[in-house]
Amino acid sequence: MIGRYSSRKTSLMEGFYAGESIPVNKKLSEFFLQLHLSEKTGRGVPKITSIYGKDAFEFRENSIVVIIPFNWINVMGDKVGDKSGGETEMSQSLNHTQQRILSEIRNNPNITKTKLVEVIKLGKTTIDKGISELKKKGYIERVGSNKNGYWNVLKY
Repeated sequence: MIGRYSSRKTSLMEGFYAGESIPVNKKLSEFFLQLHLSEKTGRGVPKITSIYGKDAFEFRENSIVVIIPFNWINVMGDKVGDKSGGETEMSQSLNHTQQRILSEIRNNPNITKTKLVEVIKLGKTTIDKGISELKKKGYIERVGSNKNGYWNVLKY
């Protein structure tokens, strides 16, 4: 009996690290999804694991604790720009519109082109051209369909 429990636990852990998500309360999960407070693609855990390793997760009896070290913030800050007030690498290779589009996509990977037009207050053609350039320069990619997919940010 213990062996069966151990192999089931191992299987559940592998699924967890692979991003398999099984909501306990499906109605509440859908509600959070509609409010853009969560996502259902299962990208979170694999993304955290790829950056911080499996040690970032602590499993307790009734909860899972995610521990992200503060020193990572400084490393990320150093990648985004220098502290002397100089231009960031991104601002040198992207125009203002592309930077705004990338920023919105980073904040909400599920954002649609229609919503980008509304938020950024630019025309659809301008948004389409900006997205096209971001894809060409390797900043973003679309994963899945236009209706149910999401934006994957490849670099900042």
